[in-house]
Amino acid sequence: MKILQDKVAIVTGASRGIGRAIALKLGSLGCHVAFSYRSQEAQAKEVEEELKKLGVKARASRVDIQDFEKVKEWIKGVKEEFGRLDILINNAGIVIDKPLMTMTQEDWKGVIDTNLTGMFNAAKACVMGFMKQKHGNIVNISSVSGIIGLPGQTNYSASKGGMNAFTKALAKEVAGFGVRVNAVAPGFIETEILAHIKEDKLKEIQEHIPVQRLGKPEDVASCVAFLLSDDANYITGQIIQVDGGLVLR
Repeated sequence: MKILQDKVAIVTGASRGIGRAIALKLGSLGCHVAFSYRSQEAQAKEVEEELKKLGVKARASRVDIQDFEKVKEWIKGVKEEFGRLDILINNAGIVIDKPLMTMTQEDWKGVIDTNLTGMFNAAKACVMGFMKQKHGNIVNISSVSGIIGLPGQTNYSASKGGMNAFTKALAKEVAGFGVRVNAVAPGFIETEILAHIKEDKLKEIQEHIPVQRLGKPEDVASCVAFLLSDDANYITGQIIQVDGGLVLR
């Protein structure tokens, strides 16, 4: 019996990168996966097919994570199609890095509405059902940027810092109903987000990471899988850093 056998998970933003790795990890553990994507339809369909090859049910849906009603409708449809819902992974997010002096209101709003409000939309649509059934698991994909703050990321750091606080507050609200809420805060992970960073700068970054390498999406996915397992059933309200020791506190 696989550790997530026949459970059903929703993963937001899973057509590539960390979201993709999480979706495939859950599928390998026997979990059925419904996931959203914003624009990468071809990549999303590839993930959907890879999941089905693992022997689980899968459904990719184009969803505007900023739109509360559309998110609510999507999650309701997932429950109807899959017959249950056990897990929510809030992964959808964007990065628009600029110094505050040149950051526009649109730059700020786009990141906050996607990363922070998008998480609220999905969690709000799931949490009552989790509380009623007396079980459920929410994992929010945050960032070390939300812990230490990074220059050029006032919008992103604010969104992820808000996510961390949201995680702790909601964990306290729902713990008595058998629902756990945690966050994973990745450091520098080998995804498309790092594509704009020059090779010499990436090398410099690696030298400041105690384990001397960038992380892989699978490193994050493995941490998420642990938090969803029964081995973690006494862990809630935590922000787990997956950063190779970059931000030691």
